[in-house]
Amino acid sequence: MTSVGTLFSASAVMPPDPELARVRTEILAADPCGEIFASALRRTFDMLLDGQHTGRFRWEDLHKTEKTHAGTLVEINLQRAFGFADGDKMDYSIHGVEVDCKYSQDLGRWMIPPEAMGHLCLGVWASDDIGRWSAGLFRVTEEVLTKKEGNRDGKRSLTAAARKNAVHWLFEDAPLPENILLRLSTEDITAIFASRYGTQRVHELFRRTQGRIVSRGVVATVAQQDDFMKRIRYNGGSRSALRPEGIVILGQYGNHQVVAQALGLPVPGAGESVSVRLAPWTREHADARRVELEGIEWVVARESDPVVEAPQLPEPRER
Repeated sequence: MTSVGTLFSASAVMPPDPELARVRTEILAADPCGEIFASALRRTFDMLLDGQHTGRFRWEDLHKTEKTHAGTLVEINLQRAFGFADGDKMDYSIHGVEVDCKYSQDLGRWMIPPEAMGHLCLGVWASDDIGRWSAGLFRVTEEVLTKKEGNRDGKRSLTAAARKNAVHWLFEDAPLPENILLRLSTEDITAIFASRYGTQRVHELFRRTQGRIVSRGVVATVAQQDDFMKRIRYNGGSRSALRPEGIVILGQYGNHQVVAQALGLPVPGAGESVSVRLAPWTREHADARRVELEGIEWVVARESDPVVEAPQLPEPRER
């Protein structure tokens, strides 16, 4: 999922830092693949956009004050996700080391306050638009900061050389859990949001995102209702409505994941779904991956396959 930075990639410029090494080891022991980081950052964007109540899904739709609040939410969500202790002077205490947390939409452009001088900083960058994120550690010293007086709060940023040499990356240019609405065409977005009814919007969402992971945050944004996950289920939800069109919606459940794996589809994780149109297996599908449901073997439908009512999925069961 991610690329892990070398601990002392900047050793020719900066001497070894035992506290930095301790913090790095602690974080990577808890999150070796970056999944905790990525999930916390995804949660931050979803909280800021508040799609369930606003229908927003683009960073540019946020107000200036909301964008300013992003750094605070990143700090809070990372602390909750990792269980970091409060620092006495900085945001966190990690393995007994004071660490400040800074977020920026521009990679490496963190604004460092005067009180962080001498301390470690966890610099985080994430972009929902391109679906990538990075996180690294650096020691705040005069040598790594710009010589300008800074803004009215006295905050300064890293020099160009420090951005290149002084940051010890934990994860660099790693994939952010996708907001699929940012990847759809204007035509698809217009069609999805055309109806005044949330249930109909969710139906259209799953018609137009087949074979791709859809997160619960996206469903909330499209449904804009308190009980948005109910809009996916059978008994009046999208699973029932799309079944005559041959479409099934697989969820996070163990037996649904088995079906996704058998068909070569992305496997939905917690809070995720993936839709697909199915067709009964025939000799024309000789090389296609297949799965047995309701006593019939099914494959992912081709465009040329006629529409056949989809099978009922097995009752949800966790692994």
